[in-house]
Amino acid sequence: MPDTTPGAPPATGLDLGLDAALLTARLVDLPSVSGTEKPLADAIERALRALPHLTVDRHGNNVVARTDLGRAERVVLAGHIDTVPIADNVPSRLDDDGMLWGCGTCDMKSGVAVQLRIAATVPAPNRDLTFIFYDNEEVAAELNGLRLLAADHPEWLAADFAVLLEPSDGQVEGGCQGTLRVLLSTEGERAHSARSWMGSNAIHAAAPILARLAAYEPRYPVIDGLEYREGLNAVGISGGVAGNVIPDACVVTVNFRYAPDRTEDEAVAHVREVFADCGVTDFQVVDHSGAAMPGLSHPAAAAFIEAVGGTPQPKYGWTDVSRFSALGVPAVNYGPGNPHLAHKRDERVETAKILAAEERLRSWLTL
Repeated sequence: MPDTTPGAPPATGLDLGLDAALLTARLVDLPSVSGTEKPLADAIERALRALPHLTVDRHGNNVVARTDLGRAERVVLAGHIDTVPIADNVPSRLDDDGMLWGCGTCDMKSGVAVQLRIAATVPAPNRDLTFIFYDNEEVAAELNGLRLLAADHPEWLAADFAVLLEPSDGQVEGGCQGTLRVLLSTEGERAHSARSWMGSNAIHAAAPILARLAAYEPRYPVIDGLEYREGLNAVGISGGVAGNVIPDACVVTVNFRYAPDRTEDEAVAHVREVFADCGVTDFQVVDHSGAAMPGLSHPAAAAFIEAVGGTPQPKYGWTDVSRFSALGVPAVNYGPGNPHLAHKRDERVETAKILAAEERLRSWLTL
């Protein structure tokens, strides 16, 4: 019988009979830093193929399992299996206060453990279920496994509602805000700084951009009863040639976090409008991920909120619920980890919250 103690040498497979907290420890003890997820994806695939009530597909290191019971609704439970780089925090460790420590405990192997437990122990749910385990969430968007699934197999993501088990400290977080990053350029003319009147300072020319940002008043729109908080901020500025040269170029990097009631095109148009008369010589979008509506008015979402309890909160950051929203699937974030502990060297999760998340999902899917 394999050793189930947290921190024990990892077994070659996953025992889905373990409770969700011990299963989280097993997942942590199978390292899966972004780009190295194959062994864990293999273990998840093997464990799921052993369950006769599921149909299992694989695309790269992304594993999708589904029930096909002819239910009136289909729900997706999704989670990424990769982590940020390990920081001397593997193997896992369980302390006397019921706190499980280790890389990925919070973000988001505890959520993945809950998915696996539901897959194994709820063979006849009241809604058809799709379980998605995907790779490369913590790195560049073009590598994101959920993005690849949406592009290559959108039918696998089809559903009436989706729950992304990202860490939310056991609270329902509706939708997510969009994030847009643009480069605003100004131009000048080089000159020797001893004869600055013979040139034009591009850094000085950026002053109207910074003034506009300082004076900007963000919206706080209310959507499905949730108040989102937009923000438009400079997150970088570059310019300068040498200590004795008047610079002829400057670039201000601006990040716009916007509420779900804006489309991607509307977000870009808004930022263009804000800086229309600020002397910008070039406007370049370098990164953009759209927002996701919370969808809390959907019957499945209402039933989910009733089952898990608490007061829904807005998601200010961006998550992969946006990819479901783009496919017309309303989605929420709900997971046992505290997002403030994600990616930290002392990353940890309360085991009681892992078990509670499993039980609440089970109640929603069986009552």
